[in-house]
Amino acid sequence: MTDTTAAFERTTATTGEASFGDFIALLKPRVMSLVVFTALAGLAVAPGSVHPFVAFVSILCIAIGGGASGALNMWWDADIDRIMKRTQNRPIPAGKVSPQEALGFGLALSGFAVVMLGLAANWAAAGLLAFTIFFYVVIYSMWLKRSTPQNIVIGGAAGAFPPMIGWAVVTGDVASVESVLMFALIFMWTPPHFWSLALFMKEDYSNAGVPMLTVTHGRKSTRTHILVYTLLLAPMALAIAATSIGGPIYLIASGVLNAMFVRKAFALWRRPEEDAQADKYAAEKKFFKFSLIYLFLHFVALMAQAGLAPFGLGGW
Repeated sequence: MTDTTAAFERTTATTGEASFGDFIALLKPRVMSLVVFTALAGLAVAPGSVHPFVAFVSILCIAIGGGASGALNMWWDADIDRIMKRTQNRPIPAGKVSPQEALGFGLALSGFAVVMLGLAANWAAAGLLAFTIFFYVVIYSMWLKRSTPQNIVIGGAAGAFPPMIGWAVVTGDVASVESVLMFALIFMWTPPHFWSLALFMKEDYSNAGVPMLTVTHGRKSTRTHILVYTLLLAPMALAIAATSIGGPIYLIASGVLNAMFVRKAFALWRRPEEDAQADKYAAEKKFFKFSLIYLFLHFVALMAQAGLAPFGLGGW
């Protein structure tokens, strides 16, 4: 029996040995934490208020919906997950959870999260959560990811919806300038974030046949794309400061963070590939880690701005 055959059998067999921790891993907890945090920020800065219990249930439903998306993504991507070193230990390729279990788990959680959010908050928020799950699983995972190097550009919308959902929980509406700009912040942040990962994970994507930009256009072109998107991201991030949820705290934080992010993107753009290979892509890995801090602190600043509003220190 070949190694490939053995791996395939491990991903298709129902082992019955899955633990509670294996099902938690299916939910992609690290990704879920970002979903929860940005959704919480959207809820916190929205005009108006909801009962704390409604807010708690809503965030829980959004978290479950985000986790369900992760489980369905792992079900669909089980074949390439067992090829990529970064994902070989996920529950399905490791043989701990069968694809059928992951599919059923993901579908059940999706339905539960959407219905409960609709009942607890409103159906506008629930509908947007349902669309987010659909977009991530069907549009991104099943279609874009394996068909175009623009996969993460378009597919990044899935990760940009959570603050809009949080906003909709409070307002029942998603078509506000503030909501759209929070979406745009994450949407434009996603390509440089994931392309920096692809710079030092190029072989993984190549081996799995995923047409990431580094595979189709090379690392030099990817660095140029990172710089362009970072330059486009900065004014969108700063524009939030001029809205009702912005203010001096956010403006200062966003100004500093974007100056640092642009400077780091320029440094990556000027970086010869030989230098990157020599130090094992240390700068690329630092850029990737900083991109997480960048997004986190933007939403912290938004919540801090909203938190000071009752003391007369909120927006402009």
